[in-house]
Amino acid sequence: MRTAKNWAPVLSACTLAVTLALVGCSKDSEQAAQGAAAQQMPPAQVGVIVAQPQSVENVVEMTGRTSAYQISEVRPQASGVILKRLFTEGSYVRRGQALYEIDDRTNRASVDNFKAAERRAQANLNALRTTEGRYRQLVGSNAVSKQEYDDIVAQVRLAEADLEAARATLKNAQINLGYSTVRAPISGQTGRSSVTAGALVSASQADPLVTIQQLDPIYVDISQSSAELLRLRQGMNNGDLDQSNNTKVKLKLEDGSTYPIEGNLAFSDASVDPETGSVTLRAVFSNPNQLLLPGMFATAQVVQGIVPNAYLLPQVAVSRTPTGSAQVMVVNAENKVETRSIETSGLKDQQWIVTKGLKAGDKVIVEGVAKVKEGQDVKPSMYNPNAQKVQTQQGGAQGQAEQGAQPNAQNAEAGTEAQSTQPEQTTTSNT
Repeated sequence: MRTAKNWAPVLSACTLAVTLALVGCSKDSEQAAQGAAAQQMPPAQVGVIVAQPQSVENVVEMTGRTSAYQISEVRPQASGVILKRLFTEGSYVRRGQALYEIDDRTNRASVDNFKAAERRAQANLNALRTTEGRYRQLVGSNAVSKQEYDDIVAQVRLAEADLEAARATLKNAQINLGYSTVRAPISGQTGRSSVTAGALVSASQADPLVTIQQLDPIYVDISQSSAELLRLRQGMNNGDLDQSNNTKVKLKLEDGSTYPIEGNLAFSDASVDPETGSVTLRAVFSNPNQLLLPGMFATAQVVQGIVPNAYLLPQVAVSRTPTGSAQVMVVNAENKVETRSIETSGLKDQQWIVTKGLKAGDKVIVEGVAKVKEGQDVKPSMYNPNAQKVQTQQGGAQGQAEQGAQPNAQNAEAGTEAQSTQPEQTTTSNT
């Protein structure tokens, strides 16, 4: 018969075996419960949009500055002393309007002198023509020689040439007299006058009297990088862009507002600036209210072609990998999540322009992207951004109501406590 000491190892081994069996059973039952719970969990709700191809404008944003449509630096064409200024500085002047009056006494005297020279040449010509008429009658009867007649005919022709020269000189003097009144060569806005009455000016001097700028319409000079221009032309050669309508330009001003009038692309430089590596584009904008002034900074949105068969996706639907490539989550025919790599070509109205990676009818996940993964079963529904805004507004209003109710409840509680403590204080004082 064995003693208790001999049975101790056997009992310890049995106890260990039973313990391991119980632990294994508990783990199996726990895993089975988790699997059953996973099977019973409903598919995640996601909001999707159906991808539909469309033609999208390829809009490129570029910086630029405004410049006047025409600039005229007004200089005198006659010498003399300025008698008066005939316009208000900074005002609008029309073409041909008088700006300055120069002392014209010298030029007027020249005109009178050349008028007298013209009359003298005319009188001389009249006398020679009379003599030439008499000689013509006498030469037939041999009263004068043929030589004398030819000489008088030559003198008449010389007198006619002298008369034409005198008339031309008189006309030039009259033109110089007209230059005594300095007129606006173009219509536009005047700047600051550099001279005042009493200043001596000379014809074709280096310093302008005043500068006139035409501001309606107005130019916007835009700088586009040569790399962007190269990408644009390659897209056109590959058929990815249609440049049938590429003249529209929109403008954002310095304060962030949008200029209400669209412009047209009027000029594109044919060479690249070696210092900046950019190409200059010029757009023309109507400026009836003169809101745009020369030298203002602006951001131009230039439509440089149409992207055919493109897709527009909200920014929240597109994610980036560590390498920078774009991807989206789509729901396949079995309502499972798939990851799809895409290619984008810019933004339009805060939406990505997708050129590759999608096909018509794909269900792209927009709402609930963060809570799903590859291969997961989901329950898709059409994404409605307006409903989300309404929920956000309702939640904010409810939160404000709760915040307003809390102080009222606290005030009511404080009033109740005050009422309950007043009798105690009164009893104590009577005691």
